[in-house]
Amino acid sequence: MAKLMVLTFLGLVLSVYKDHQASYQARFMAFREVEPVELPNCNLIKGIETGSEDLEILPNGLAFFSSGLKYPGIKSFEPDKPGKILLMDLNKKDQTVLELKMTGSTLDLSSFNPHGISTFTDADNTVYLLVVNHPDFKSTVELFKFQEEEKSLLHLKTIRHKLLNNLNDIVAMGPEHFYATNDHYVTDPYLRSWETYLGLAWSYVVYYSPNEVRVVADGFDLANGINLSPDGKYVYIAEFLAHKIHVYEKHANWTLTLLKSLDLNTLVDNISVDPVTGDLWVGCHPNGMKIFFYDPENPPGSEVLRIQNILTEEPKVTVVYAENGTMLQGSTVASVYKGKLLIGTVFQKALYCEL
Repeated sequence: MAKLMVLTFLGLVLSVYKDHQASYQARFMAFREVEPVELPNCNLIKGIETGSEDLEILPNGLAFFSSGLKYPGIKSFEPDKPGKILLMDLNKKDQTVLELKMTGSTLDLSSFNPHGISTFTDADNTVYLLVVNHPDFKSTVELFKFQEEEKSLLHLKTIRHKLLNNLNDIVAMGPEHFYATNDHYVTDPYLRSWETYLGLAWSYVVYYSPNEVRVVADGFDLANGINLSPDGKYVYIAEFLAHKIHVYEKHANWTLTLLKSLDLNTLVDNISVDPVTGDLWVGCHPNGMKIFFYDPENPPGSEVLRIQNILTEEPKVTVVYAENGTMLQGSTVASVYKGKLLIGTVFQKALYCEL
């Protein structure tokens, strides 16, 4: 009898494990293969070799890239070198980037590890760049003033808070005023891995201002990209392992109310919004296992979605670009400017396309 009970218990454990393993693989889309969608006029951007995880394009065509991200469980081609912010002028034919010099005495450049970025331009046309930073795998937000003539960034402030503990992306509404996603609840790398494996939907979105900091949305299975609609009325949030983009209404007191969720057949990363049309451009991972278990012989592919009319009952979702990693590995972000498309990656190169 005792032997039968032990065998029954082991059978139940094995069944639960198999079910959970299948769920884990489904969340990471472990067996999905890329169906190629080519764009005819694309070239790799000169000067980007170690990632372009996020990018922001100003109305004048200047594009900022965060490069050199070191993230737990993710490949890095230069693990011992600090990250950097790159600049590209989309008004020029030369498809190359310039590394921006950083000035100011309050930032430790040796541990600079940039992730999500966002810009804010004030009434005087002063451009501020907010950067999610992971010095020693902690999380801060670095506030810079862009000095265009000097092609440099003046560091103004480091923002820390207990609710900004595992930052991924950020969207600015002022120099010290933003929403940010925490992609995990726990900070310890080992516990983070179990949080992801078990599918604990614990990550959340924070509203930050100098006077108030609070959680405004939670229950995400790895909250990732975040952005605003052009009119500032809606906030878009990517839920990476649930393959969803959520649309929230933003209220006058900065709280958020969920309006709808859009299911997608891919792992959604950063969200860019076309300031003219309001279309969402999303960098995606068709197979997440290839990102977290990197194999140069079988690299992660890339995928870019364009989502039109997301606020309607029938949004139009188009795969604009997709390939198996031969040219571009691990796309994270895509953004457009006057018929030009930029596609960035978590740890590899970046692509410039004429649409």
